[in-house]
Amino acid sequence: MQKINLACLIDDDPVHVFLSKKYLKQTGMIENLMVFQNGKIAFDSLAAIVQEGGELPKVILLDLNMPIWDGWQFLDEFIKIPIEEEITIFILSSSISNKDIEKAKKYNQVSNYIIKPIKIENLISLLEKIR
Repeated sequence: MQKINLACLIDDDPVHVFLSKKYLKQTGMIENLMVFQNGKIAFDSLAAIVQEGGELPKVILLDLNMPIWDGWQFLDEFIKIPIEEEITIFILSSSISNKDIEKAKKYNQVSNYIIKPIKIENLISLLEKIR
């Protein structure tokens, strides 16, 4: 099994970040993890990586409800960046709103919408699909 070299978690909830990091480590499928507390910081950092020609994450785990920039604002700006490699985006949200779920489906870049809390089995299943 080949590991994913770099993943990105964008979430402001320290408990969810802790659990996600723990689960990602337990899967043994992720080599390195970038963590950002809001969409603006994540966007600025990823845009700088693109500009510098650095390595982008293969997968982004994105929360919707965050301060500064929420997940939607991040998505709206991130999809404008000309990126050649494929990046899989999973929305991880506590929102069970059909409106949010349907909105997520309108983004070609979003592969799945997962309602928090995520279970390690679900995480493994998602990651196996992109390797």
